[in-house]
Amino acid sequence: MVVKREDASPLPRVDAEALAGYGWGLWQQEALDALGGGGDEVGRVSAEHQGVFLVRFADGERAAALPGKMRRAVVRGEAIWPAVGDWVVVDRPPGGSVVLRAVLPRQTRLARKAVGEQRGEQVLAANVDVAFLVSALGADLSPRRLERYVALALEGGALPVVLLTKADLYEDVASAVEVVRSVAAEVAIHVLSSHTGLGLAALSPYFAGERTVVLLGSSGVGKSTLLNRLLGADVQAVGEVRADGKGRHTTTHRQLFRRPDGGVVIDTPGMRELGLWDAEAGVSSAFPDIEAIAEDCRFSDCRHEGEPGCAVVAAVAVGTLERGRLDSFLGLQVEARRAAAKAGPRSSNERVLGRAVAARLGRRRR
Repeated sequence: MVVKREDASPLPRVDAEALAGYGWGLWQQEALDALGGGGDEVGRVSAEHQGVFLVRFADGERAAALPGKMRRAVVRGEAIWPAVGDWVVVDRPPGGSVVLRAVLPRQTRLARKAVGEQRGEQVLAANVDVAFLVSALGADLSPRRLERYVALALEGGALPVVLLTKADLYEDVASAVEVVRSVAAEVAIHVLSSHTGLGLAALSPYFAGERTVVLLGSSGVGKSTLLNRLLGADVQAVGEVRADGKGRHTTTHRQLFRRPDGGVVIDTPGMRELGLWDAEAGVSSAFPDIEAIAEDCRFSDCRHEGEPGCAVVAAVAVGTLERGRLDSFLGLQVEARRAAAKAGPRSSNERVLGRAVAARLGRRRR
């Protein structure tokens, strides 16, 4: 819920009709009302590349700079670093440079642990409704990796959807689907071929109501080819396919596009690392089978590590629960707790709708 402001200072201008196709709606307008006056105009961050931002306005995209004052506020924890998908307020004087002024409160945000020498979290995309978790059929298909992706999406407040690509290059599709279903039983699974068009029509409903969809997956799974098919144009270069069916990674930065048929899609580079960040609730939601079994544990705080009366360990012993899935669950829980301890409490503007999404999927929580 967004509480309206009390001051009467003028709000920055926003062409609600023109930006509706990019996701602007009632929630965003209420968020702007709460943020207060100041600034010239509202737009949506459509790309970021090495600290340079592109912002979509009613009259097109413009480059925008992040001023030193705002950068220092981010370091102090008093502001958030803009991400692709964010709605932002800017100063846009006639004939002058566009300068970012503020980020509107987010409805959702997908984040991972920063990679390399960076510390803290890295927001992959903001204000996302649906997360397409893209994996190529064949050697790329990893149940353990999919569990991470599902947890990240649920924690961030997005609806996870698994897309299995390159069906035209793989024979035993049914077996692969069963493997995915064993780790994502309550998540929709779609088998696709961007080459033949198989399954693409079934994705259109996810964009209804000008919703925003993000593509997540490792390198070479066919995200760029899929994006081109979703947009009906070759907007992203596609790496040539090798003999083993794998493509070469071509996307180098996150970018937002509007589909001709409605809705918004955010493309992201392939991810080699997917460390969870502040995602304890998302991990629980990604393992509903274990959570359901755990309701029969003798102790409500059972950690499923050999405590007496542990129903989860008993399920592994009799073969109704795979040992690898339990190990993945326990490992991700530890990883999420450590990240949460480093992250500290989230600000009110950064709280997301993971619990609401879990309820929408019909999942039970302890």
